[in-house]
Amino acid sequence: MELELKRGGRTARVETLGAELVSYRDEADREYIWSGDPAYWPGRNPLLFPIVGGLKDGKIYVKGKEVSMERHGFARRREFAVTGRGEDWAELTLEQDEDTLALYPWPFRLTVRQQLTDGGFSTAVTVTNTGSEPMPFCLGAHTAFRCPLEPGEAFADYDIVFPQREICPTLLPDANGLDWNRALPCLEDADTLPLSYRWFDEMDTLIFRGLKSQSVRLVSRRSGRGVEMAFPGWPVLAFWTVAHKQAPYLCIEPWHGCPAVVGEGPELADKAFCITLAPGESRTLDYQVNTL
Repeated sequence: MELELKRGGRTARVETLGAELVSYRDEADREYIWSGDPAYWPGRNPLLFPIVGGLKDGKIYVKGKEVSMERHGFARRREFAVTGRGEDWAELTLEQDEDTLALYPWPFRLTVRQQLTDGGFSTAVTVTNTGSEPMPFCLGAHTAFRCPLEPGEAFADYDIVFPQREICPTLLPDANGLDWNRALPCLEDADTLPLSYRWFDEMDTLIFRGLKSQSVRLVSRRSGRGVEMAFPGWPVLAFWTVAHKQAPYLCIEPWHGCPAVVGEGPELADKAFCITLAPGESRTLDYQVNTL
């Protein structure tokens, strides 16, 4: 089911499947969210829970039992219930069932609030441990923005711009996963990274941890248009577009978790940046997007 949000001449569409915000249009009816064209990538704005990225060999241990789980977890494939609704916001909730418990044996409540704001939209995700045992999880966003936004522009006309100068390499995976000791110089006392498909053709995903900045802009050098995302509280930021297709979108992805890391323990709770909630405890992470 699809829900429409409206505010001040701007609109958004939210799907109950995965609780995704799949469209955002400004007052000029300009679309900012990627269309999901399957010729490139059928996704648009999936929520990553209870894992981020892929597992080593697609498997992990939960409570000592080996289970298989697809890349980025199961929430993006699940139907959420609408638990709150206003003209410019919607609240959607997912709870455990027999299928999720077979993969992830903890009772939980996952609540997503999608809301239009004065300058764009915000997404807030609240995870609650509704069971009686400590509950580990990872969480991530995967918002795909159209890039370029304007006719006549190209992907390479855009920059990734941080508010602070950064010295931060991008992490490099090997056959066993990410290796904290292997990184490629990328941001070297710089606040701007010009977009190029070569980054993604060579490495698939740019992954940064330890950024000082808590926001980032994707902006055209030609038109000045783009988006700014604020991601306070997320320790990892990734950028991705499908390799070797010169696809017209870029994903900006705040993560509280990451793909398999070389040397990590076998349990879900051992994963880097994993959060563990006590019984009855909740944790909210959010991000805000403003258009430029």
